[in-house]
Amino acid sequence: MHYLDANASEPLRPEAKAAMMAAFEVTGNPSSVHAAGRAARQLLEDARERIATRFGARDQDVVITSGGTEADALAVHALGFERRIIVCATEHDAVRAAAPDAALLPVDRRGIADLDRLRALLASGPPALVCLMLANNETGTIQPVAEAAKLCHAHGAFLHVDAVQAAGRIPVDLTALDCDSLALSAHKMGGPTGVGALLLSRGSPEIAPLIAGGGQERGRRGGTPAVAAIAGFAAVCGLEADQIRLAVLRDRLEATAAHHGAMVCGGGVPRLANTTSLALPGVRADAQVIALDLDGIAVSAGAACTSGKVQTSHVLTAMGLGVLAGQAIRVSLPWTVSGAAIETFEAAYARMAARLRAALVAPPLVRTAA
Repeated sequence: MHYLDANASEPLRPEAKAAMMAAFEVTGNPSSVHAAGRAARQLLEDARERIATRFGARDQDVVITSGGTEADALAVHALGFERRIIVCATEHDAVRAAAPDAALLPVDRRGIADLDRLRALLASGPPALVCLMLANNETGTIQPVAEAAKLCHAHGAFLHVDAVQAAGRIPVDLTALDCDSLALSAHKMGGPTGVGALLLSRGSPEIAPLIAGGGQERGRRGGTPAVAAIAGFAAVCGLEADQIRLAVLRDRLEATAAHHGAMVCGGGVPRLANTTSLALPGVRADAQVIALDLDGIAVSAGAACTSGKVQTSHVLTAMGLGVLAGQAIRVSLPWTVSGAAIETFEAAYARMAARLRAALVAPPLVRTAA
């Protein structure tokens, strides 16, 4: 099996595994005041410092969560309190579910947010919370977040940025982006699943917790910290795959797919080097995913956070791609990808496209009387 679904989860990096194994040797609750508790607390705070340093935040402004979904939900819950909420139409379902009644910010056919429309939305009412993903999980499209931040702050709005897919692939810095909060998830960076963080800017308001408990995380998120997972998270901060190599491999497989009738969704704009969305006109996404899986290639039909379901992509629908939104697969290259994996994909894609597209034009079977 060749794994080309890194945007669902990157393979665990050895640095994360080593840090976790070392942390498992420490017994103690970070909230305890005895020596064992203090040892666990030291691990936790060392990890927090590394996360903060890597992403341009202060230690005290890093809120450890169970992952990107919780970080997004906490940001909407806290920064959106008594505010209008404006959500980009291509945001992850974690944000969309946290703000189901939000006003939608449209995108163009390349997936880029309409900043003129954002300006109008911000001017049309009281202060808002705007949610804008840095890099899209399906197409890899990189949004003009810094420009959006200027608009938001000129109108007294907060800006929350989901940087889950961007972190570890492009530069991500809370201060440089000038956003008010930023969501991260370890397993998208080669760390363990089940841990992430919400980073807050210095100007962010004090936040009320979604999960109350024993006052952990400065009262912003209750629950005993998963120290080993957090150590693994910190260990991958600052590690990046060779983005130039990934871009070359991605461009190569896109050219092969195009030769066999596919179109690249969101091409022609800045994108993550490892990500492509390939639509094969007339062929359902689930049929493509299954055919490639049977041929030893693991890809997806969009976000992996839909309980194993293959659904029409709301991202591609928002981009105005119509029926193609249900005919696209996502290929996302992991840090471990090899040239052999790309060769295997190219051969498998050619077979899949030829077989499934031929089925579209095959004449119907005619039953004859016995």
